[in-house]
Amino acid sequence: MTDRRQLLLDAAIRVLGTRGPRHLTHRAVDAEAGLAEGSASNRFRTREALVDAVFARLVEVETQAWQRLAADLPPGDVDATARVLGRLIREFTTGRRVVTLARYALFVEAAVRPELRPAIEAGRARLAEWGEPLLAALGATDPPAHFRMLLALVDGLFGNQLAAPEDTFDPESAVATLLHGFRAGG
Repeated sequence: MTDRRQLLLDAAIRVLGTRGPRHLTHRAVDAEAGLAEGSASNRFRTREALVDAVFARLVEVETQAWQRLAADLPPGDVDATARVLGRLIREFTTGRRVVTLARYALFVEAAVRPELRPAIEAGRARLAEWGEPLLAALGATDPPAHFRMLLALVDGLFGNQLAAPEDTFDPESAVATLLHGFRAGG
């Protein structure tokens, strides 16, 4: 990805995550990126093209964070995986909170604009490329179905912590319980 393209997409994520989808315009992205007016529209001709690119960037950011955290993950260790996922959830509800809010803003927009749903499905498929094999290595009896359940849990934990932060937030326990339940006899 070119530096300017990434700069524009990261600016669009900040616009979405701090002001919401109604404020996602080419002009707002240019201003947030500190670039000349017209920069975003030259790169992304329509708002739809911008939204699709932003969603792809969000998946990329989240995947990079996971890969960084999971780099030394012992294969097949459910509790270590729960701890890593817990760190990821904490990171995206604190320091990278804007990224998560931007993703949710796109989800809400997709609920009323079905043409955005293919981008969301493509993002899920990309996440499943690493998620399903990980669950299989942990002993999950149905990795595709269990991956969808894990995403639902993670999204619920994100939403709850973003909307009503708790000082005693413990995503690791919920994730560990679910992961242990995926195993045969779990």
